[in-house]
Amino acid sequence: MQANCSQLHSPSGAAGSEDAAASQCVQTRLTGEASCLYCGDVHIQMNSMLKECAENTSSGNTRSGVHSCTHGCAHSRFRSHSHSEARQPDDTNTESGDHGSSSSSEFRYLFKWLQKSIPYILILGVKLFMQHITGISLGIGLLTTFIYANKSIVNQVFLRERCSKIHCAWLLVFLAGSSVLLYYTFHSQSLYYSLIFLNPSLDHSNFWEVLWIVGITDFILKFLFMGLKCLILLVPSFIMPFKSKGYWYMLLEELCQYYRTFVPIPVWFRYLISYGEFGNVTRWSLGILLALLYLILKLLDFFGHLRTFRRVLRIFFTRPSYGVAASKRQCSDAYGICSVCQAEFQKPILLICQHIFCEECITLWLNREKTCPLCRTVISDHVYKWKDGATSSQLQIY
Repeated sequence: MQANCSQLHSPSGAAGSEDAAASQCVQTRLTGEASCLYCGDVHIQMNSMLKECAENTSSGNTRSGVHSCTHGCAHSRFRSHSHSEARQPDDTNTESGDHGSSSSSEFRYLFKWLQKSIPYILILGVKLFMQHITGISLGIGLLTTFIYANKSIVNQVFLRERCSKIHCAWLLVFLAGSSVLLYYTFHSQSLYYSLIFLNPSLDHSNFWEVLWIVGITDFILKFLFMGLKCLILLVPSFIMPFKSKGYWYMLLEELCQYYRTFVPIPVWFRYLISYGEFGNVTRWSLGILLALLYLILKLLDFFGHLRTFRRVLRIFFTRPSYGVAASKRQCSDAYGICSVCQAEFQKPILLICQHIFCEECITLWLNREKTCPLCRTVISDHVYKWKDGATSSQLQIY
């Protein structure tokens, strides 16, 4: 059809051959340039090429060239869009692979850096250890002394009547001697002043000096109350029964924790308030603000400890009973043997679950549990901690 129309409109064969050559030129240039340009660029090039074709061809042949160019542009646009959609998953996989490889390379670099830095870290660690060898050695010594004394006191309380009085006396001397030796070694610093809320002769603007004062004072207070527990262990049973000793252990431990809560307050308050002595008004105001915030937090802590201490005092004076004294007939029905100590009943107690135990055995059991040893019936609403003679291992820093 196009050939026939060109023959009808062209006056001669030469004109038809020129039109065919011009349309072939337009199609060739469109195909070559549309493959390397975006769709918007193809539209611009199409207009420029249409002008060139208009100079060499007639108006009829130009319309056929425009039609062919439009068809070529749409075809190239569809091919480029399909190729871009086909490449999109590959690009996503490539990006995720690059991200994973980059993260793994960062970890490898960090691991290599740590390997290279280990010798330097060891050198700095040894240097810091040599600078603070006195404090580190003293801290290790205080910690081991506390662990040994605390475990020994708990064991002696567990032995009840069979506890060694000599061992208890040795623990008392050991704790007292450790405290006196420590204060004598550092007598120039007057560390014992902090026990009565006074100011030791140290620089309160140094953070490490404050930690030194607070840490030593906390351990000394633990040693002091552990020595009092040793004194209670030395009291004969006919003067103070085993059950009463448990309440005294609990009361002493609560008093120790209550007192340890307030001892660091003056030291930390002086440290925070001294921040404003070496600067301008802004630093002075910041020091005052931090000290007031610290006092508010300690006041809230005070009310929490006060509630606990009031509950302990109520338990200490009321001495709640776990049951009633069992009769001989009830003991004989239970075969006359305590299921805890596997011995004859000593001051048998009948619980609400109708099981019978020795008074000391059930008291020692209920220091850690709330239920009956046999049927697991709830006997007490609360576990009365610290009645076994243990001391809290928490370090009261602030």
